[in-house]
Amino acid sequence: MMRPNRLFTALAMVGAVVMSAMSQTPTDSVQSLYPEKFKVAPVGRMLIDGALYFKNRDGFSDGAAFPDTRLGLQATYGRWTARIVAGYAFGKVMLRDASIRYDINPNQNLKIGYFINSFGLETATAGHMKPTMELLVPDRFFQGLVANIGVQYTYHDPKFFIGAGPIIGNDDVASSAENLGKVSAGVLDRFVWHPIAGNGKVVQVGISSGYQTAHHKAEKDENGETRPSSGFFNFSSTFPTYASRVDMLQADVTNARYLIKLSPELLLAKGRLALEGQYYYMNVVRRNLPSYQAQGCYATLRGIVLGKDYGYNSATAALATPAPKSLELTAGFSYTDAHCAKAGIYGGIARDYSLTASYYINKYFIARLHYAFASVRGSDVQRDRNINILEARIQIGF
Repeated sequence: MMRPNRLFTALAMVGAVVMSAMSQTPTDSVQSLYPEKFKVAPVGRMLIDGALYFKNRDGFSDGAAFPDTRLGLQATYGRWTARIVAGYAFGKVMLRDASIRYDINPNQNLKIGYFINSFGLETATAGHMKPTMELLVPDRFFQGLVANIGVQYTYHDPKFFIGAGPIIGNDDVASSAENLGKVSAGVLDRFVWHPIAGNGKVVQVGISSGYQTAHHKAEKDENGETRPSSGFFNFSSTFPTYASRVDMLQADVTNARYLIKLSPELLLAKGRLALEGQYYYMNVVRRNLPSYQAQGCYATLRGIVLGKDYGYNSATAALATPAPKSLELTAGFSYTDAHCAKAGIYGGIARDYSLTASYYINKYFIARLHYAFASVRGSDVQRDRNINILEARIQIGF
């Protein structure tokens, strides 16, 4: 892990390379890939979930939900792509994506706006495209799939993938700087090496790192002057189901200065069988208090029962979505340790085991059936308990 000042220095060097590449005159062959035509297309998704809960089910209610409904527009003109998407979930309308991307060439691009930066294998695919159906508990807790205001430079070729850029913390998006006192800022990156990456055969290893300063709120002191509060971070996760949102883990870290997180990843595939895994480590440095440390991991075994071999997408450094008419089965395990006695923060320890069947009807529709056994111990926001979850989902995306 690089020190924060070295991260920013490295980012500045990346920026210089990007600006140099943008200033170069493109060749005719590259220009032919980006015709000067203006196009606008709708983008969106809708998820329809039904769920049943068994054993220790108090707080959970059988029923249906629309956990994610989104609609937006994507416009392209030559090398430029602009995207804006709004979402509706659980009675709230929220901005989900508002970004502009410039393609330097087919292997490099620069993106700016409000979007999910690269950090770990899970950020390579959208939340609704997870083969496990539900977002994994460690990724929820360590805030992997969280959109931020930021900039990202991305590079990919047959062997490597790089995604890196600065961010403004998500909690600061809805507030102006004077209400915050001090803005949370940082850097996220993902570096991947895939020496073997093709249809039916993938070997990939990667490492992601992140640095972010603490969040603050504006407060008035005894003299009536506005000052930033002491720094803080809030981390949490509900049980891995959307139909009932029940707290599972929570860690409120006070007197925080900054956090550093690290996440190695592994992806292996042969034919119609694949294994994905990721480890998370986070250290929150605090002022005059012991640091808060948390860790987690997951492993997902995937297999296509009906369909072709797994494909690969080098632009995202992840497996491609299985072809239409494919039936995929997955078995997953995740572990999250948010408990740090040294820091006096008892966020809890969570485990879950899952089985998921996904049928890819066509390029727009997917049907999923999901079972999970989830448990939590030692959490300040939840008693020690287990829950059995059975869910079904119909989703559309375009």
